[in-house]
Amino acid sequence: MKETINNRSSRFVRRAVIAIVATGTLASPAAYSRTSNNLVVVPPADLPELARHTGEAMFLHDTIDGRTHLYIEQNDGAQLAIFDVTDPSHVKGEGSAQIDAPGPFDFVSTLGDRAEVVRFRQGQGSAVLDLHKVNVPTLTKVQGLTLQGAPMALGDAGFIVTSRADSDAQSARDVQVVVTASSGDLNRVVDVKEVRQELTKHDTGTTFLLAQSGLYVVRRPVVERQNELRERDRMARYAGG
Repeated sequence: MKETINNRSSRFVRRAVIAIVATGTLASPAAYSRTSNNLVVVPPADLPELARHTGEAMFLHDTIDGRTHLYIEQNDGAQLAIFDVTDPSHVKGEGSAQIDAPGPFDFVSTLGDRAEVVRFRQGQGSAVLDLHKVNVPTLTKVQGLTLQGAPMALGDAGFIVTSRADSDAQSARDVQVVVTASSGDLNRVVDVKEVRQELTKHDTGTTFLLAQSGLYVVRRPVVERQNELRERDRMARYAGG
C-alpha cells in the first residue's frame, strides 16, 4: 500500500495533535463530530452518501486543472467512489465508477500523471488504473505478469515487479483523534473504529480515515487558510508578471 502518511513536528501540530493509537474504547455517536479553532473531525454522516459505505482502500489524485480527487475502492473492488476534496470544507461527491476487478486491491504506485498501479490481494497480480477521464476510470490487468512482489513505477513508462511478495493481510485498527485545547477547554478525544487506511492531503493538512463505517475527514482550518493565502499570492504574482 502506498505510504503517504508522515509524522510531523511543527508548532501547530503541537497545538492540534492527531494521535493514532490502538484503543478498545467504545464511543457514542455524538462523540464523533468535534470542532475547535484548530481541528475539525467530519464523520461519514456529514459527507456525501457514498462516504458512508465501507471501503477497501483509497488514494488521492491531483488533476491537471488543479483539483484533488479522492478515490475509494468499494464492493470488493467492483466500484470506485469519487470525491472532489480540493476544498476540505466542501467535500463533493462526484459519483462512482464500475470497474472490472477480480477482487479487492491496493493502490501501490503512481504511474505518470494519469494512471495508478494497483495490486490485487491473494496473489492475483497487478493492473493499471487509467485516470485520463477522472470520473470514468478504467482498469486494465497486465497480461503475462506472474511475479507477485510490490510494483515500483518507472516514471510514466512502466513499472518493475520483483519476485518477493509482501503480505496481503489487511488489519484494521482503532484510531483516536486527539483535539487539543486552544483555550481553557479540556482536550477531547474522538474514537474512530476499525480504520483500514489513512491518507493526508499535505497542502491543506487534511487527513482522511477509511473506517469500517465509512470515511472520516480530519480538517485543519488554520492550514487551509494558510494554503488559500498562498494560492492568492501566487495568482496575484502570476497576474502581475
